[in-house]
Amino acid sequence: MAKRLLRIFGPLILAAILVVAVLVSPVTFGFKHVSASEERQAAVSLSPNVLKGKRIKQAALKSDYVPFFGSSEWSRIDPMHPSVLAQKYHRDYRPFLLGARGTQSLTNFFVMQNMQGELRNKKAVFVISPQWFVKDGTRKDAFAFYYSQLQTTEWLSHYRNDAIDRYAAKRLLQIPVAKSDHFLYAALQRVAAGKQLTDNERFYLKTKQNMLTQEDQFFSGINLPSQNLNKVNQQAKKLPTHYDYRQLDQFAGRIGKEQTGNNRFQISDSFYNQGLKQELKTGKLKDFQKNLSYTKSPEFGDFQLVLDQFARLNTNVMFIIPPVNAKWSAYTGLSQSMLRQFDRKIRYQLESQGFHNICDLSDKGNVPYFMTDTIHLGWRGWLAVDQKVDPFLSQPQKQPTYKINDKFYSEKWQQLDPAQLTQYEQETK
Repeated sequence: MAKRLLRIFGPLILAAILVVAVLVSPVTFGFKHVSASEERQAAVSLSPNVLKGKRIKQAALKSDYVPFFGSSEWSRIDPMHPSVLAQKYHRDYRPFLLGARGTQSLTNFFVMQNMQGELRNKKAVFVISPQWFVKDGTRKDAFAFYYSQLQTTEWLSHYRNDAIDRYAAKRLLQIPVAKSDHFLYAALQRVAAGKQLTDNERFYLKTKQNMLTQEDQFFSGINLPSQNLNKVNQQAKKLPTHYDYRQLDQFAGRIGKEQTGNNRFQISDSFYNQGLKQELKTGKLKDFQKNLSYTKSPEFGDFQLVLDQFARLNTNVMFIIPPVNAKWSAYTGLSQSMLRQFDRKIRYQLESQGFHNICDLSDKGNVPYFMTDTIHLGWRGWLAVDQKVDPFLSQPQKQPTYKINDKFYSEKWQQLDPAQLTQYEQETK
């Protein structure tokens, strides 16, 4: 009977032992090559598995892909989308889209942790969404959805007990998902307190990192969604053969006009019909944003994590500040003065630390067909981005000199009224 059971279950037990051995092995098995077609698909997939993993990102960024960090704007794929223009006009770079609905600065900081080699001394593009900078900052449930223990262990593996590590640990401890692993949680508590990790913690983190890396090798490319790549291919067919800005701008205007015919906000008909039409009938959206502010938020501290990481890696970054649909903000009561104050504050945080490559479109909310909906770029907006991003990525750029200042991690900065910027600058010199 025992022999019979061994014959039945023996292979299964052996297979399980082999799988466990592979997962905990300190050797990374490179048995799954990332093909060019897989890179193309992953680069526009906006897949959480790709965002949280590292195998595909690292492979793509070692070739001609450039990381484009952001959030939900990447899913608005029209003929002027960065991925479409790069493909159609055979640019020597391809955007690798990193971000989706709900990703903000804190998620993007952790995404960087397992692609540091691919960011060092390279270029990147980063979209700053004003909507991230609300009173409570990043949503805990959204962060949890994209949270990666692999990225966390990678970060802790090069822990240096300085401002960036202590702040990141404190922020992570404020989010319930950090408790998903007891040993990781204990390590985070030590980092937040400025203490060194114990030998046992280092051993656990290394073992955990190896296991998660092997899992990523196995599973990161499984069931990659293809619909976005199909959209990119379809939209590219609509573009003229040769790049001509004036011709493309006219084309963008025609598309925008055709696709925003059923509402007064110049919002795409599909978005309007799905998300707004019925709600507008109730009148509840009139002036509902009149008390909303983007000038005081913990997001300013989270954003400093991103800047600090770029500076450490000597990454040359083009930052994009998109506008808000002016017709929509007039209806909802969103203050234009507040938006200008946000722009002033975020630009001070960037420029005072040496980040001068900024595509600031914050004053373009009234340009016809610049936005595809209430807050996302589209048509002419994407084309305006391309006018800055293409030469930045295609041509040699002077390497910036960064001057990181830890004052931007402070609660005082996070809650500072931009009207007090001049006084703040004098006090903190």
